Amino acid sequence: MAETKELKLDLHLLEPRATEKTYMEQTKRTYVFPVKRTMGKQEIKNLVEKEYNVKVTDVRTLIRNGKKTKFSKGKHAYPGITHRQDKKFAYVTLAEGNSIKVFEEQNDNASAKEADKKADKKAGKENK
Repeated sequence: MAETKELKLDLHLLEPRATEKTYMEQTKRTYVFPVKRTMGKQEIKNLVEKEYNVKVTDVRTLIRNGKKTKFSKGKHAYPGITHRQDKKFAYVTLAEGNSIKVFEEQNDNASAKEADKKADKKAGKENK
């Protein structure tokens, strides 16, 4: 029988977080990515540069501890406390002139056209 080689598929799909806080960080060319806890800074840097075709100047990481949660083993059992999983985030700063599109931004012309369409529909209903 032919020996089958094990293919090591290590797929990393990095997507920047889209929150208000990260939106403010983007003005400083810093993007926040949730990453695996085992990933190092160099690995994160290489992965972001490869996936988004940008130049990374700085990578900072942090691990947020999981919250405590209560649980019960029955109606009269003493409730216990457990923890959620810890999460690791990477703050990646890009070089001048590089950016990653995170939020869907509409052009002013597109939003003006949509507003005109809505106004026309509203006017048509009023005339009936």
